[in-house]
Amino acid sequence: MAEETLYRRLGGSDAIAAVVDSFYDRVLADDRLRPFFEDVDMAEQRAHQTQFLAAVTGGPVEYDGADMAAAHDHLDIDHEAYDAIARHLDAALGEHDVPADDRAAVVEAVESFRGDIVTQGARSA
Repeated sequence: MAEETLYRRLGGSDAIAAVVDSFYDRVLADDRLRPFFEDVDMAEQRAHQTQFLAAVTGGPVEYDGADMAAAHDHLDIDHEAYDAIARHLDAALGEHDVPADDRAAVVEAVESFRGDIVTQGARSA
């Protein structure tokens, strides 16, 4: 029998979409993070994030959104903001009763994109 993927342990696409909704509810309630999303179509953003998380957790989908570095380059995201995003993701996963080991695995999978997303202070002068 094939090893069960993180995607399947999370409950598949519908469960991931529910986590993404909780995640963005938290992010948009965060005064520090909300400005990053002021001009963003949040329905589209939620769909992209659901597809992204499905892909990085081993789901049967390929992420076809924008290149991470290109999508975030203009935002001047710093490590503090990225860390806050990671905390909100972990909390949203916990809200949906995802076990601690699987929460950590999701956050670790997303962490691998930090270098593409954090741009403030990352550029040479």
